[in-house]
Amino acid sequence: MGLRAAIESWGATREELQRPLPCDRLVPEARVLVRAVDVEAPTEVVFRWLCQLRVAPYSYDWIDNRGRRSPQRLTPGVDRLERGQRMVAIFRLADFVDGRSLTLESRSRLLGHVALTYEVRPRGERASRLVLRIAWGRPRLPLVRTLLPAGDLIMARRQLLNFKRLAESHSA
Repeated sequence: MGLRAAIESWGATREELQRPLPCDRLVPEARVLVRAVDVEAPTEVVFRWLCQLRVAPYSYDWIDNRGRRSPQRLTPGVDRLERGQRMVAIFRLADFVDGRSLTLESRSRLLGHVALTYEVRPRGERASRLVLRIAWGRPRLPLVRTLLPAGDLIMARRQLLNFKRLAESHSA
């Protein structure tokens, strides 16, 4: 696997790269990035942790959460989802399938039009597969277009690994 493939598809299987998710409909003709991780926790636990995106980003807090630590315990009520809710600061909840997926969308001058789908799939009785698919329109700035996939990999990888750790410790 080359560097570009590793940056664009960290942890993803061939099937996950090819399977469309709801974010694809929101940003047609997008550049697609896919990240995935196995989680030793049931899908309902992993999904419940994803709902925490309403309150914090769960990646590198010193970068994208103003130095505040993302909650390490579930916040009551954040699993009551409604389309249009703010998530991860710059995103809105575009769609969701309760217990299965969250699709977020944002439009900004810096990043352009971006949509994300987090999907949790069962992998046996007590394990899950967490997939993040990112559909990115063309950012306006050439430097952003060049650096975005690598920067996103750093942040998204940390986020998925944090959700993995939290869900697994919650299930233990």
